[in-house]
Amino acid sequence: MNIESITRQTLGFDLNEDQQLIKESIKAFVEQRVAPTVAERDEACEFPHDIVNELADMGMMGIYHPEEFGGGGADAVSFALTLEEIGRWDASLALTVASHTSLCSAHIELAGNQAQKEKYLTQLTSGKALGAWALTEPGSGSDASNMKTTAVKDGNNWILNGAKIFITQGSVGSIYVVLAVTDRSQGAKGVTAFILEKGMKGFSHGPKLKKLGMNSSDTCEIYMEDVVVPDENRLGELGHGFIDTMKILDGGRIGIGAIAVGIARGAYEESVKYAQERSQFGKPIAKNQAISWKIVNMGVNIEAARLLVLKAAWLKDSGRSYTKEASIAKLFASEMCTQACLDAIQIHGGYGYTKEYHVERFLRDAKLLEIGEGTSEVQRMVLSRHMIK
Repeated sequence: MNIESITRQTLGFDLNEDQQLIKESIKAFVEQRVAPTVAERDEACEFPHDIVNELADMGMMGIYHPEEFGGGGADAVSFALTLEEIGRWDASLALTVASHTSLCSAHIELAGNQAQKEKYLTQLTSGKALGAWALTEPGSGSDASNMKTTAVKDGNNWILNGAKIFITQGSVGSIYVVLAVTDRSQGAKGVTAFILEKGMKGFSHGPKLKKLGMNSSDTCEIYMEDVVVPDENRLGELGHGFIDTMKILDGGRIGIGAIAVGIARGAYEESVKYAQERSQFGKPIAKNQAISWKIVNMGVNIEAARLLVLKAAWLKDSGRSYTKEASIAKLFASEMCTQACLDAIQIHGGYGYTKEYHVERFLRDAKLLEIGEGTSEVQRMVLSRHMIK
């Protein structure tokens, strides 16, 4: 056995048969069903219920959750590959899949008891219900442990009061995981998670937020006014909600990194195509060093970001710690993505600033990835604790 074959086996750079099949099937679906109408959905700010239902039929809304609860039983690498392929054309749709799967559903899988998984996780993995995950509040974003939403015990029930903002699937969701303070004196260890259902008395949502990008992803504020939640809907141990949240965010950061790779790949591929077709001064602009080097830098950074994302996913699949690697992947991929989109617009010139081409949408969508699941600044705070001891 030569050195090259040993290295390839050790590092596992080859996708296995299942991973390759998932990647190819979702790529074909996205090109046929998602790409042709993505610009129209963005312009109309329209949530794609029909496409989400088709993804559910394909098993993509519960792709890596246990088969016991209706999931696909795939690995985190397959999930990352899926999000990259969807994000290549429609980051809003990728964000829907990611938040539903790696936030709401994942929290129930992580902390839920058997009854909660049978009742709620099975609905989520099948796509019969859309999930939302509610952590951020109007007054607490990066400082999430300083939330104001409260849950007060009342017999066998909890009474929830408060508001959450920037909730993905906020108005179209049916099952919500909501974080609330149950003991203010305990700080972060006084936060508990609860499962809420659409239709509970006192539980409502505001209008869809008008955003820079991710326009066909549903985002709004939600409100709890004396919402009665049975104790059987308490998710996980009392006071363990924020601890579980940190684990959920680790997985969510892999998803955000994967979407960033997808958007950047779109910017890269559209730029290569345009630079080969557009001629100035008697030759395709791709032959100009200023343009070709931008494209090369985009391609190199995408390769690096993908490897970081897949390494974090591989570590998760291996049952090993991946907090640092998920933050590295999310930080590098999201910032790389924004730069790639800026370069793509520059390559397209004036046309890149119009809606005639996809690259202006890519940039608008990309910026969220430096904010969601922990801002770039938060990632650097996380990483400083790992790297500076």
